[in-house]
Amino acid sequence: MNISKYILNDFKPLTLQSTVKEALELFKTYPITHIPILENGFFIGCISQSDILTLENTESSLLEQRDFLDHFNALDENSVLELLKVFANNDTNILPVISENNYVGYYELNDILEVFSHSPFLNSGGFILIIEKQNKEYTFSEISQIVESNNGKLLGCYISNTNGDKVELTLKISSQEINEIIQTFRRYNYTIITEHKDDFYLEELKNRSEYLQKFLNT
Repeated sequence: MNISKYILNDFKPLTLQSTVKEALELFKTYPITHIPILENGFFIGCISQSDILTLENTESSLLEQRDFLDHFNALDENSVLELLKVFANNDTNILPVISENNYVGYYELNDILEVFSHSPFLNSGGFILIIEKQNKEYTFSEISQIVESNNGKLLGCYISNTNGDKVELTLKISSQEINEIIQTFRRYNYTIITEHKDDFYLEELKNRSEYLQKFLNT
């Protein structure tokens, strides 16, 4: 997916010779968390709004505040998922894009989220299934085999959480037989995190529980 069309250049980055006052004005004008800083046309880092707001001398240069620079950026060949990871890891809504250390522009978080929201993983019809297993015991090839052996199609899969030695995976599956897929995952010792109305195993457990409760109350 070519996302270079989402690179923005609607404001001019600052330099180390710029002042804290100039940075404050830029933050007032644009709803951004960070400002890219250039030196001789090369990207050297970002300075955050939260750090700028702590500085009392607004006439001081950003050169004097160089220790506040954050060092994160995107490359022009990064994928959407790679970009989202950098956004999240740096708590930012702006991501400078560089090519051979030259500043190209920046990505805005909402634009990248919009691109991701239109991906087939989110828009294709299918079931979302969250499973869990020991980190050393699962393989993506096994997951795919389980789905496909039950006449399903795996539309996407990603690690959505880790908890100690266990890993949680979110799957999107196209299938008319989701119950068969769920039961097969259980036979392969996967824990099913999500509940599905077609999960006959859970329904049977529920019925047995209700029967036992009635028996105990007689």
